[in-house]
Amino acid sequence: MPQWRVGCYSFYGELKGDRTQPIILLLHGFMGNCRDFDLAISSLPDDFCCLTIDLPGQGKTQVLAGDEAYKMPAIASGLIGLLDYLKIDNCVLVGYSMGGRLGLYLILHYPTRFKQAILESASPGLKTEIERSQRRLSDDKIADQLQNIPFEDFLNWWYSLPLFTSLKNSPIFDKIIGDRLQNNPNQLAKILINSGTGNQPPLWDKLSQSQIPLLLLVGEFDHKFQQINREITDLCTFATMIIVPGCGHNIHAENPRIWGDLILDFIV
Repeated sequence: MPQWRVGCYSFYGELKGDRTQPIILLLHGFMGNCRDFDLAISSLPDDFCCLTIDLPGQGKTQVLAGDEAYKMPAIASGLIGLLDYLKIDNCVLVGYSMGGRLGLYLILHYPTRFKQAILESASPGLKTEIERSQRRLSDDKIADQLQNIPFEDFLNWWYSLPLFTSLKNSPIFDKIIGDRLQNNPNQLAKILINSGTGNQPPLWDKLSQSQIPLLLLVGEFDHKFQQINREITDLCTFATMIIVPGCGHNIHAENPRIWGDLILDFIV
């Protein structure tokens, strides 16, 4: 796979398909990498070109600067620089979880670069400074675990969270764990501290300004994110929410076929 040097990042990823076809940019979640969507996008027809990358702090993408480069505004700017480098003026955006939060930031701050967006299990951040302060304390504790306990023990704890109960029944769960083990825990700690929900710029007040068609996907068992995404649709005129049956937080891993069908129905 290629390595693209853009600003303070050396992005690792892949551009799959015919560049003359509509391009989809896919952003993975925390601890993921550019291969996370492989099974899901295999159900898409050949008349799309998919750009998948390792986000900074994860996978094989290298951050060539200090902590500021792990913050969401810097990463978003870096991704726009990557689109410029690849001569992609406009594309469809897909983002999952942390990648969905980043995706929402992108479409709100760089709206001319995206035709449509599909956000899976995403959030505009936390509304109040009290909530953000409490979340920063929580993220700091998790980052401390990442740096001070065996990484495999951390992953066992992380995927025991209720958010991932249904994912553990997925036939590819062992592969997911194997892929996560390729990460550098110190890099993960940096991205969590700097771009976690407690430190991301809250986006609630910008939602009413968005005019980009937006599809919000939330799993049937993911009640917390159902409520968050209902609030997004209340504020964003161009947003539609679909609750995906039989799924939790990670829809594209738990049911890649229905994920692909929903995306095709939206963007075709």
